[in-house]
Amino acid sequence: MNIDVTSLQQLFDYWCKKLRIIPCWDVRLEFVDDVSWNKTGDIKIDCDTKKAIVLINRVNPKYENLEEVLVHELFHLKLYPLDQVTESLLSSHYKEGTPEYEFVSDQFFLSLEQTVEELAKCFLLEFGENKELSFKNCQNRKSFNELFDGLKSLK
Repeated sequence: MNIDVTSLQQLFDYWCKKLRIIPCWDVRLEFVDDVSWNKTGDIKIDCDTKKAIVLINRVNPKYENLEEVLVHELFHLKLYPLDQVTESLLSSHYKEGTPEYEFVSDQFFLSLEQTVEELAKCFLLEFGENKELSFKNCQNRKSFNELFDGLKSLK
């Protein structure tokens, strides 16, 4: 995949304004050129200084639409206060490392990830330059029939 860094930076700037990330946060876009990095995007957040770095895999991204990845990562920043409050509530009710803590934490973060993904899709389809969603991550997954056939052995 040939990545146009200038165009992606322009999209990043557009989405930071559209999602009202700036001026509240100082945020920048960086590219990862490490072939062993297996993510398409990620975000590093420092709440104390209200700074964040969005990372995009320039070598082997798993998603075709990097605008979708940008929006997704920026929504993680938008929802970061919810993330922090929930982690505090979890820590105050469950001892970290216990099965209870792990279960509730996994459920919350799964729901958070699904919410971020759904918000990113909605905003991308409404305001995005590239409205095509990435399906590359589905290609290596088992089909419904394969999963169902695997359950037959449980009878």
